[in-house]
Amino acid sequence: MMSQAEKQTLGFQTEVKQLLHLMVHSLYSNREIFLRELISNASDACDKLRFEAVQQSDLLSEDAELRVRVSFDAQAGTVTIDDNGIGMNREEVIANLGTIARSGTGEFLKQLTGDQKQDASLIGQFGVGFYSAFIVADEVEVETRRAGEAHDQGVRWTSRGEGEFTIEPVEKATRGTRITLHLKEDAKEFADGFRLRHIIRTYSDHIGLPIELPVEQQAEDDQEPTEAWEVVNKASALWTRPKSDISQEDYEEFYKHISHDFEAPLTWAHNKVEGKQEYTSLLYVPKRAPFDLYNRDAPKGLKLYVQRVFILDNAEQFLPLYLRFVKGVIDSADLPLNISREILQQSPLTDSIKSALTKRVLDMLEKLAKNKPEEYASFWAEFGEVLKEGPSEDPSNREKIAGLLRFDSTHDDGGKKAVALKDYVERMKEGQDKIYYLVGDSLSQLKSSPHLEGFRKKGLEVLLLSDRIDEWLMSHLHEFDGKSFVDVAREGADLTELDSEEEKKAQEEAAEEKKALVERLSKALESRVSEVRVSTHLTESPAVLMIGQGDLGPQMRKILEAAGQQAPDSKPVLDINPSHPLIARLEAEADDSRFGELAGIVCDQAALAAGQALEEPGEFVRRLNRLLLEMSQ
Repeated sequence: MMSQAEKQTLGFQTEVKQLLHLMVHSLYSNREIFLRELISNASDACDKLRFEAVQQSDLLSEDAELRVRVSFDAQAGTVTIDDNGIGMNREEVIANLGTIARSGTGEFLKQLTGDQKQDASLIGQFGVGFYSAFIVADEVEVETRRAGEAHDQGVRWTSRGEGEFTIEPVEKATRGTRITLHLKEDAKEFADGFRLRHIIRTYSDHIGLPIELPVEQQAEDDQEPTEAWEVVNKASALWTRPKSDISQEDYEEFYKHISHDFEAPLTWAHNKVEGKQEYTSLLYVPKRAPFDLYNRDAPKGLKLYVQRVFILDNAEQFLPLYLRFVKGVIDSADLPLNISREILQQSPLTDSIKSALTKRVLDMLEKLAKNKPEEYASFWAEFGEVLKEGPSEDPSNREKIAGLLRFDSTHDDGGKKAVALKDYVERMKEGQDKIYYLVGDSLSQLKSSPHLEGFRKKGLEVLLLSDRIDEWLMSHLHEFDGKSFVDVAREGADLTELDSEEEKKAQEEAAEEKKALVERLSKALESRVSEVRVSTHLTESPAVLMIGQGDLGPQMRKILEAAGQQAPDSKPVLDINPSHPLIARLEAEADDSRFGELAGIVCDQAALAAGQALEEPGEFVRRLNRLLLEMSQ
């Protein structure tokens, strides 16, 4: 095993090499962002020390006043960020600075487009803020010692960002981490007190511990000047300040600090609750989805503080999983300081706070949808599929979530998913008491589906659902505003209640007239369909397949198969159009063999039109070829 006393030169993880190359070649359009990122990391290190000190108070004994210091040397061309937080040991330095934790960097690199502004916004989604130091520095030196370890247990990490780094032991009198940036020639402007002060007040004013800059003081009797430090930020936790004292810029910069995002948030809510429970929450909705949004096991949740003492970085117990995109802070006065994840999960207080915060986020989204529909449309494009997980996970808020859902429909099938259920209900025809919908793999397939023919004829709007989660969503969404949902591709979805007496009589006559054909088709297709019926709503297509009432639809079958589960066997119902010429030709066929061939083609066409895959596509092609050859002779 490598001893602590040895110096090593190690290579970066391959993906980090690629990332560093992008950083060094000016991925950021705003270079001063590096200071915000490094100060945010230093602040997090102090938060973590404060949390560990709850159990081990002696960790703070050598220096109880936590702070971040930023200094510079104009002559040497350096900027130094120094904190007295938790620090790192040798293994942590290699893990944190030589690789990217929970990497995802390969995914990040795939998403780069070459557009500088767009690519820069991706950085914040991948937690790679430390590497931004190489935007302005041609060499970075890190000296660190973990709290509670001896002075000779310090570690020095050095790299020029060119594929490798060195790591060696060093004597360090104080705990924490000191990062020294050796500035590039074109970045020497940052070795300036006025410039650094401006950047700190612009980007880090909200941070809840002192950020200090040196002040030169002239000593008496012509002695050497002594160095003193002055706090340049407000140094009070932003969420504890009155809302009237916090500007929009303050809120936006605090969001960037806690999320490491490079874009401002879409919206936020800041609330203080007093009474039986006392807590403050500051919740943000981002503009962009993170790369791991659909990984339900990825780190998520709010930053948890108890009386301003940092407890957890990702407290996922305070919001349901379908709201995992929400970032923010919760500071409670009631939770005990020695709290653990297990206690949090079982605490009635936690459940109560979770319920209140969930309603707050949903209210925030309702307000956004009502007052800023264009911004809500951009939110829906990023997070809509995740919000669709809500009706199954959170039955108590099902109606509220349903009001936030957006769909395509036959009224507006432009592909922007702009139709709200409230708008649908307001447009319902006289006598209509159901909300009709159709699930499929793509909008283009849905728009041409035979299932819509009768609904179009009567001017009835149908929601078009093409997201992979939609069939599962609708299995948990049973009604809205007292109106039940009906799948138009399912057996029983007829329109007879809206038909006139004349239409009903004509349908009964058609069913009676085609009784013999129905029996003949049922026999020919008994291995493929459960029933053959005369359709009441087909107008152009010869036939359509309907899903049985208790059967799984194609989307759910695919989900089960993808999960390695066997979907239960089921047969669809075949509805035929009694007035279609192909059905008339089928009825006139006397030869049983040819009748069977034609019946098979009609059934296959109905399956294809419904967006289903054929079990035997080769057999369908052979049938069709035989028919074409007969017609050509």
